[in-house]
Amino acid sequence: MIITTQNILLLGSILLFISIMIGKTGIKLGIPVLLLFLIVGMGFGRDGFGIEFENPVTAQFIGVISLSIILFSGGMDTNITEIKPVIGQGITLATLGVLLTTAFTGGFVYLLASWAFPEAQAPLLGCLLLAAVMSSTDSASVFNILRSKDLNLKHNLRPLLELESGSNDPMAYMLTILLIQIIQSGEFSFGQVLLSFFIQFSVGGIAGYLLGRCAVYTLNHFRILNQSLYQIVLLTFVFFTFSFTEKLQGNGYLAVYIAGLVVGNRRIVYKKNITNFFDSTAWLFQIIMFLTLGLLVNPKDLISISWLGLLIGIFMIIFARPVSVLLCLLPFRKMTFKSRLYVCWVGLRGAVPIIFATYPLIANIPGAHQIFNIVFFITLLSLLIQGTSVTHIARLLGVSIKNKKMAKEFEMELPEEVKSVFSEIIVTPDMLIQGDHLIDIPLPDNTLVVLVKRFNHFFVPNGCSQLFPNDKLLIISDNEKELKQVYNTLGIEEFTITKN
Repeated sequence: MIITTQNILLLGSILLFISIMIGKTGIKLGIPVLLLFLIVGMGFGRDGFGIEFENPVTAQFIGVISLSIILFSGGMDTNITEIKPVIGQGITLATLGVLLTTAFTGGFVYLLASWAFPEAQAPLLGCLLLAAVMSSTDSASVFNILRSKDLNLKHNLRPLLELESGSNDPMAYMLTILLIQIIQSGEFSFGQVLLSFFIQFSVGGIAGYLLGRCAVYTLNHFRILNQSLYQIVLLTFVFFTFSFTEKLQGNGYLAVYIAGLVVGNRRIVYKKNITNFFDSTAWLFQIIMFLTLGLLVNPKDLISISWLGLLIGIFMIIFARPVSVLLCLLPFRKMTFKSRLYVCWVGLRGAVPIIFATYPLIANIPGAHQIFNIVFFITLLSLLIQGTSVTHIARLLGVSIKNKKMAKEFEMELPEEVKSVFSEIIVTPDMLIQGDHLIDIPLPDNTLVVLVKRFNHFFVPNGCSQLFPNDKLLIISDNEKELKQVYNTLGIEEFTITKN
């Protein structure tokens, strides 16, 4: 097919539509949608419908843009109060955990290669490079799978896993770049390595925090006539944060994640619209990224390395990841053993390792194509085995919580300056024992029922309004604590509270 603007738009729209439709089916079957996006890309590639795409530079560029948005969006959706209790575990897993995974996996690959190909004398640095590329859990996969399954976990496990996946990419990235440089130059300086790590993390963390605060100030103090432009302004901050941090020799991935944490945990104008925009944009770029990576691989090449990829992948799942996690979590004695086991299992690989595998390709490292194919195969294996079982393993270990969240019937947003909480409740017969009028419902003075939904009809009530079972009430208050006490008094178990 001739590459023209029309053909690119035609194929792109078809691929996106097919991916969304297949993804919808995958959710019902319990299959990670990201795995299906990869498979769709492979199906339309050289060995499928014949789309020729062999440009790792373009794939890397798309991956960097996509990861910046995904990490920022993930940071925005993370409540800082939830990650504070697990910040020690998260940072340890994101740094020491990546190093241990690289060491264990690299050593295994070296021994495996020496046994399978004794005449080849596999270089240790090449084996460590393969391990470093795969050493981090994938933020896109972890965010997507945990949130798409709406999985509630005990002991702050979900914020811990999201914190780890959002902050461990920098360590894997630095190890990958460092090993490539050593292979190319043949020189190694332990002092330079430590200095590089320190600069990457410190500059990345400081730049992410400061630029995140700058973004918050800009959104709240610079008046823009068109409300839709606030999302665009914040998007420019995301790209600027990544690129500016990289210019300063810091880690851009860490910077955008921290900037997202800062923005998401502060009051900004039009926050709901901005959050929805980044949620949909993150989804779009997840699809584009996984489709692009699927197009880049030649499925026939995976057959020859499948046995090697299977052995390495199984080793990482049952040994390298669990041992690394258990060693990292030893100092945290309050953490239950079942929680530790669940963290061991959710070591999902995804787009990040595949994107990192393009760096050896671009640098023309010997064996780079084999590294890319092995990493791609292990990603498929991880999504297939671990990605499909995160919910089942959580229930098996007893670390999941039954989700009692109600579907939201009302969509309401007030200016950020208005400090309030919204709540939605369903009227039960027990609530009407003392009287079936709104005035008979004991609510604090600072709490109002502002809207009632009865069947498909909405109306604004007053004290004389009669209530019936299954009516849905929208309540607004400025005191969450008192509101919860009222619910306890009324015996209401299921309700939603949204902070403005």
